[in-house]
Amino acid sequence: MTGITRHQSVPVQGAQVVTRIARILQLVGRNPAGTPLAEIVRDSGLTRPTVHRLLSSLAAAGLLDHDPVRHTWHYGPEIFVMGTVAAHRYPIEELARPSLLRLTEETGESAFLSIRRGAETVCLLREEGSFPIRSFVLHEGLRLPLGVASAGLAILAYLPEPEIEQLLVQDAAFVERWGENHSPQAIRANLEQIRITGYSVNPGLILEGSWGMGAAIFDRSGQPGWALSLTGIERRFTPDRREMLGQLLLEEASRITQSLQRARV
Repeated sequence: MTGITRHQSVPVQGAQVVTRIARILQLVGRNPAGTPLAEIVRDSGLTRPTVHRLLSSLAAAGLLDHDPVRHTWHYGPEIFVMGTVAAHRYPIEELARPSLLRLTEETGESAFLSIRRGAETVCLLREEGSFPIRSFVLHEGLRLPLGVASAGLAILAYLPEPEIEQLLVQDAAFVERWGENHSPQAIRANLEQIRITGYSVNPGLILEGSWGMGAAIFDRSGQPGWALSLTGIERRFTPDRREMLGQLLLEEASRITQSLQRARV
C-alpha cells in the first residue's frame, strides 16, 4: 500500500457534519415559501434533535432564518451575500435570461433554466408565459432527480453511459415517490427518443395534464450541465406544436452553449 493510498483511506475529520449541513441547506432551499421542520427531518434521514440543532446553528450564523408564525425555515441573509458574490463567477443566469424571455414571448408557455448538481437538477430561473392557464410543477430552488422532468431527462441523455448506469440505480424510496413511469426501463426509452430529436418530452409523468419539454446546454468540455425547459397544459403540446417547441428550445440552448464557451464558464 502506498503512502497516497493510506492518506486517502483516512476519514476527513468533520466530513459527516459538512455533508449533513449541505443536505440541510439543500432541503431548506427547495421551497421558496419555506420548509417545515417535519419535512426536513423526513427527507434528511436524520433525527429530529439533530436536525433542529443544525438548523439553529445555521440560523445563528445568518445562513438560515426561522419564521415563528408559519414554523418554516428559509435561507438567511448570508446565503444572499454568498450567492451574489458567486454569481460573478457563474454568469449562466445573465446569459440564459434573454433566451427564457424569447421562449415565453414566442410560445406563451413558462420557461425555465435548470442546472445539474450531482444526481439532481435544480431550477434556477423561471419566466412566466402569457397563456392564462399555467403549470406550477417547477419553481426556483426545486430539486428533482435526473431522469425526472424534462430538464433532467435532457441532461441525462447526453451523459456517458457508465454514469447513466449509476444514476439509474433506484432504491425503494425512489420507486415509491416517482412510480413505474420513472423506472430505469421507462427512462431509457425516453433517453433513446431524446437522442433522435435532440429534445426531451415529459408527457404529464409528474403531474397529470402538465407537460414539459427540455433541451440540454453544454459546457466547454461538451458535458451537459444545464437545461432549458418549457411547461404547460397537455392541449398546448400537440404533436405538430411539440416539434416547433423542440426546435425553439434547441436553438436557444445552442445559443447559450456558444456563449458559455466564449465566456469560459
